Order: sequence, then C-alpha cells, then structure tokens
Amino acid sequence: MATVELRFSALPEHVRTARLVAAAVARRAGVDEAALDEVRLAVGEACSRAVGLHRNSGVTAPVKVALIEEEKQFSIEVGDEAPHAAPGGDTPGAGQDGDAEVEEDEMGLAVISGLVDDVEVSTGQNGGLIRMTWPTTPPAVALA
Repeated sequence: MATVELRFSALPEHVRTARLVAAAVARRAGVDEAALDEVRLAVGEACSRAVGLHRNSGVTAPVKVALIEEEKQFSIEVGDEAPHAAPGGDTPGAGQDGDAEVEEDEMGLAVISGLVDDVEVSTGQNGGLIRMTWPTTPPAVALA
C-alpha cells in the first residue's frame, strides 16, 4: 500500500495543486483514464470545502489530503480540522451567514456524491474527513 500525503495552507490557490497531484497519482495507481476528470473535480470540491470550513472557523491548521493506493482500489481522504455540528445540534458559526454556509457545505457534498460512487463523510467537533474511492485496474504486463 503506497500513500502520498499533502498538507497545504487553507488558501484557495492551493486547491489546484492538490487536484493536479491527485490526478497524477490516480493515473499511476491505475484509475481508468475516463475517471480522472471525476477525480480532479471531486478532489477540487472536497479541498475547496475544507478550505472554506477552515477560513470560516478561523482554523490555521493545514488541510490534509492522503492519496492511498491499495490492491484493486485508489482512495483519497481530505481532512479538515474545523468543528462540525453534531447531528441535530447547532452549527458552529451559525448566525445570519451560518445558513448560507450550511447550504454551501451541503451543495459541495452533493456534488462530490454525484461524482464518486464510493464516498464516506465523517464529521465531529475536531474536524471532518471525506474518503473517496475508485476501482483500479492492474497495469498491463508486456509479453516479450
């Protein structure tokens, strides 16, 4: 199992770099060429979401991205350290802008779910994690 880890300051300009690295590692791991655009878009959406959560919550910790190559699958985990509301609880930062932030967050998760068949989202007071998984095909073996 090979893993590549990225950490970047919660700045929008770093999202593009995360997308490019994710696509390159996914290609090398054996993700189908047709799915690479989905990988780029999903990672971009997940990283943009994490950047927004960090900035809105005043979190200075970096956004974390793990690119994990396993047998027959490739996973990307995007983690944030922004506090999230418990189910049925108050949303951190709620107020006049809080509803708009919640809607934007839900829209981002809906986009990711539309792009990735296998996605898991977990959140808590210490941050959240989005894990996205794609199938891989083993590299073709050249016969001599």
